[in-house]
Amino acid sequence: MLKTAGVSLLPGKVQDIAGTPVLSGTLKARNTGRKACPCSFDRHACALHDGGSRIAEDTPLSARKKPLPPKTDRRTAILDAAEAEFSAHGFDAVTLRTIAARAGVDLALPHYHFDSKDNLFVAVFRRRAEDLNAWREAALTQAVNAAPPGAPSVEAIVRAYLEPLLKGEHLSEPGWKNYYALVAYVNNTPGWGGRLMAESFDPLIRKFLEALRLAIPGLKDKDLYWGYHCLSGALTLALAQTGRIDELSGGAVQSENLDEACAHMVRFMTAGFEATQSGAPAKAARVRSSAH
Repeated sequence: MLKTAGVSLLPGKVQDIAGTPVLSGTLKARNTGRKACPCSFDRHACALHDGGSRIAEDTPLSARKKPLPPKTDRRTAILDAAEAEFSAHGFDAVTLRTIAARAGVDLALPHYHFDSKDNLFVAVFRRRAEDLNAWREAALTQAVNAAPPGAPSVEAIVRAYLEPLLKGEHLSEPGWKNYYALVAYVNNTPGWGGRLMAESFDPLIRKFLEALRLAIPGLKDKDLYWGYHCLSGALTLALAQTGRIDELSGGAVQSENLDEACAHMVRFMTAGFEATQSGAPAKAARVRSSAH
């Protein structure tokens, strides 16, 4: 028996020093007519046998290790895997080991690229937030430029806020559904919500609030901010796509139908903001009193 590089070589099999087979199948030559080299199990030329002939292992695909993503894609693979895990299980229930396994990379790589789970979570959240902000800002700019002299309508502002998220080809990508669920999770989580939502979205949200001030002269601060609170809450509930509305409606409404959700939310939220204008509360009060 010959030993080389920590491997014992026996005819037809490859074993480690303890005698355990390294491969589940036997080795055979590649139609060369030469005798198979038992130490060439890694498909590299052997310097000890047959002048460097290469062989193929006869190992089932299911027993082979999953190939690593290309180096340029491994960071993206980690972000995608973390996005899926965090959106499904939250921050605390997910480990870097789980993320690495899902991404098909070595456990050291998440540490190398992001240093910690906290940093990875923040990177996942900010990655698509940049796209959302760009789409929304473009829609708001278009609404302002398309308006007649003066401010855009409340409806145009609400559409610019909602439609870039709830309509578009990006909705067909699984990653976006995961990200939307993550946004809903973060927006309803003390600690993460106040920090990440504010850092990622508030600078642009303030532009929407200023546009609403122009569209509704005399709008009180409390009405503006509570109105936005309702708008943001309804949006993140729609993004979560939990299926609750499906059950509640007996199937008449599907939470995954974001296009239909958008149409209803635009009308409802526009009416809500417009109801804060002077005289609207008194009219609502008369309606209530007449109902008694």
